[in-house]
Amino acid sequence: MESGDALAARVGQAMFANDVASKDTMGMELLSCTAGRAVLRMPVREMHLNGHRICHGGFIFTLADSTFAFACNSRNQATVAAGCSIEFLKPGRLGDVLTCEGVERVLQGRHGVYDMTVTNQRGEVVAVFRGKSAQIQGAVLPEAA
Repeated sequence: MESGDALAARVGQAMFANDVASKDTMGMELLSCTAGRAVLRMPVREMHLNGHRICHGGFIFTLADSTFAFACNSRNQATVAAGCSIEFLKPGRLGDVLTCEGVERVLQGRHGVYDMTVTNQRGEVVAVFRGKSAQIQGAVLPEAA
């Protein structure tokens, strides 16, 4: 029988392989996907900068939202965002490497609550994000369902 973390790793790899937005457009890297948890990383590049020459909040949001997606789908139940909020605490700067860790706080019935923490390479918190998930029909890996 496959462990929850082994299944989560396979789910994460399958999702990441198809995630053009995170992987190809944003330049993110999936570092880990375990049951109820995920970690993604993204270097801040020139294309991510806004008019203040800091990382646009939308890109930081996308990193957190993508991490949320991997964490809440890690149990191989197709899951989507039902709502979320983000607090920006520190700017991301050109050359920074942002890492987001997402952790499942509650999974009850079809709904879950997940917390994401975005840090820079110095370990400083750049943003915090909370997402609420809703399970839908289907599985990421139908053969494992």
